[in-house]
Amino acid sequence: MRSFWIRSACLVIAASSLTAADPVWKSKPAAQWTEEEARQVLSSSPWAKEISAVVTRRLTEDQLREGGQMGQPLGIGNEGVDPKGSGPKVSLNVFTGAGGNDRSARSLARGLPLRLRWESALPVRMAELQAHLIEPPMLDGDGYRLAVYGVPGAGFKGDPKELGKPLTSLAALKREGKKDVKPVRAEAFQLEDGVVVVYLFPLSAEISRKDGQVRFEAQIGRIVVSQAFDLNEMMFMGKLEL
Repeated sequence: MRSFWIRSACLVIAASSLTAADPVWKSKPAAQWTEEEARQVLSSSPWAKEISAVVTRRLTEDQLREGGQMGQPLGIGNEGVDPKGSGPKVSLNVFTGAGGNDRSARSLARGLPLRLRWESALPVRMAELQAHLIEPPMLDGDGYRLAVYGVPGAGFKGDPKELGKPLTSLAALKREGKKDVKPVRAEAFQLEDGVVVVYLFPLSAEISRKDGQVRFEAQIGRIVVSQAFDLNEMMFMGKLEL
């Protein structure tokens, strides 16, 4: 009898430990999330990822001319993406000219930290409320909204729709065995700490848990973004939330 109660107690403790280890979006109602827990949903959860995008190297003037373009391209994702002091160096090699260690940092591809977040997902909207965040930029119309935070740059003024128009055709949601889902539109908003680009994808794509995984790919100027999301993990209150 004693061994029975010991085994029962162990099972209860194990079950409690598993519950405690569950992430907050599974273990607690959203109304009970603390501000810290809400910020966890917004920064590191199935709906929010901190990723390393790639900033492609700048093309040389010769390469630009070969492509029919004069001067470096301007706009979001092109201006302000290179760190200060990363311009060309004066070559110390009088025989070979610039090259090797003389190459400028911006002539090489490098990583760039960005944040992706499904703004249309219910847990994200509830977390933003619990975290007392100022309402983030939002697009009109129904659809899946995916935001890219942390794009470098300042001083981009103008209509967000016009700023985002060149980026619309360069993004897609991809699923195995299905056509790519292109955004209805993209808009770009200047924030204090950089630019956020928000994409609106149509609900007619009918993304479901059966798809298993959806990959977001986009090019924002010289910035290349590619990130997969596990749809099985994006369940909230028994429903897929995107």
